[in-house]
Amino acid sequence: MEKRSDKKTPGGVSRRDFIKGVGTGALGTAVLPGLFAQDAVQTKKGRVPVFDKKTITLTVNGTPQAVLVRANETLLDLLRDRLELTGTKRTCDRGECGGCTVLLDGSPVYACMLLAIRADGKKVTTIEGLARGEKLHPVQEAFVEHDGYQCGFCTPGFIMTTSAFLVKNPSPTPDEIRMALSGNLCRCGNYARIYKAVAAAAEKMKGA
Repeated sequence: MEKRSDKKTPGGVSRRDFIKGVGTGALGTAVLPGLFAQDAVQTKKGRVPVFDKKTITLTVNGTPQAVLVRANETLLDLLRDRLELTGTKRTCDRGECGGCTVLLDGSPVYACMLLAIRADGKKVTTIEGLARGEKLHPVQEAFVEHDGYQCGFCTPGFIMTTSAFLVKNPSPTPDEIRMALSGNLCRCGNYARIYKAVAAAAEKMKGA
């Protein structure tokens, strides 16, 4: 009788190999060989292809980019360390605070929790991409006008989350604003002014 730990998945990978792949930091790429097409190596057992690097293409703030990324490289690593877009903050680095929030095809994501390869073929918008020349985005303007920041470290994440939220809900209630921003933390505790800034931004975007 076949042991449960060696049971094959539909893709031909054993349960044991899957667990080993995740546990060694490959983050599941061992069972997703289609994500990589370069620098293939084999595991000791010779059954599961593990890949080291892949060239991805993505559009960042309107500019097409082609970048060779590592299998374990996060989108945050790529943006800050490779593309020098340091407005996206490395705060908790574990998907808890929202300081690294960027937009992926218009939806907010934690850049520290998303592998760079997942952005292949997608559009990424960071805080640097919101303004149009010298003209700030309405959300940025509202945060400035209503003091929606103190130390400012969490501010980019709040602004990116807010900009996506107001596109989907242009007339939010106070409760909806608090719920939408529940994934972003302000260590200074400036929530009251942040919520006022979001409400003001909603009115600005209606008139834009």
